[in-house]
Amino acid sequence: MMNFFKRYILPRFIQWVIVIFVGVTVVFFVPRLSPMDPVQTTLRRLSSVGTTNPRAVEDLREVLADLYGLEGSLLEQYISYWNRIIHFDLGPSLAMFPTPVMKVIKTSLPWTVGLMITSIVIGWLLGIILGTLIGYFSNKKWLQVLDKIIISIYPIPYYIMALLLVLLFAYFIPIFPLIGGAGIGMNPSFSWSFIMSVVKHGFLPAVSLILINMGFSFITQKALTSTLVSSDFVTYAESAAIPRRIILFQYILRNSLLPHVTDLSLSLGSVFSGALITEFVFSYPGLGQVLYTAIMQGDFNLMMGITIFSVAGIATATLIIDLLYPLLDPRIRYK
Repeated sequence: MMNFFKRYILPRFIQWVIVIFVGVTVVFFVPRLSPMDPVQTTLRRLSSVGTTNPRAVEDLREVLADLYGLEGSLLEQYISYWNRIIHFDLGPSLAMFPTPVMKVIKTSLPWTVGLMITSIVIGWLLGIILGTLIGYFSNKKWLQVLDKIIISIYPIPYYIMALLLVLLFAYFIPIFPLIGGAGIGMNPSFSWSFIMSVVKHGFLPAVSLILINMGFSFITQKALTSTLVSSDFVTYAESAAIPRRIILFQYILRNSLLPHVTDLSLSLGSVFSGALITEFVFSYPGLGQVLYTAIMQGDFNLMMGITIFSVAGIATATLIIDLLYPLLDPRIRYK
């Protein structure tokens, strides 16, 4: 057990720590290379409201520099930056001043997690299932037609797909709501009315993401299946009259699943960055919409917060799937 920990778990955990440390450090330096000064931007907004006393402006400048972590030398800022991260304090949001960044993320995160995880998993499963079927039953006419449809949809950018769905099902045929994550004035709860409202508002954004996410899994699985079909063990299984259902699930799907699991883990890890353009098109109250606002208004505190969550999410997802690899693929052993 100790040998297993030293040779397998510990190196991957150290790698996880290094990735997060480097990623979070890069997040610290990149905004400071930007010409935008959040303190000056906030002061300009406040001065536009009315005349401000010069002494009060100077005092406010010092307070804002402390709030944004810009007080002291670069080394002092870096130490303060890590101290804030450890205490989950990323300072105030410039775009929503003085609301703390963590509060903004906490409010938007559930919407993005619900939308992204649902659409990613459904698109992933559909792509694998359809890719396996079309790769194995390549002579079926209806599967050939479905193949051409999916290949035609895949190159379409997901924001174009979102716009098409909005025009078709929210404007010309107003079946679904145009904007929002739930009905106006509805408070979050586990009531049936609120859940159905969330599903109705999130249906079109989810479909736009599912259709595009499905394409990559489909193309990859179709290629893997086409290769495995001609392999010796599948040929032997078919000659031994093993049912096709068993060949599909036990021989083909299981032996082609590993690359998809890696792709799924990375996709789930990127949930924290949100579906920026899709959420903007549908005015969906997720992290993508918040990130767009932060970029447009130069709110680097909020951008840093979302980026840090994204770095940590991808690194953690990679660590988890790396630890699970031996359970998914019998060819890999902990030793």
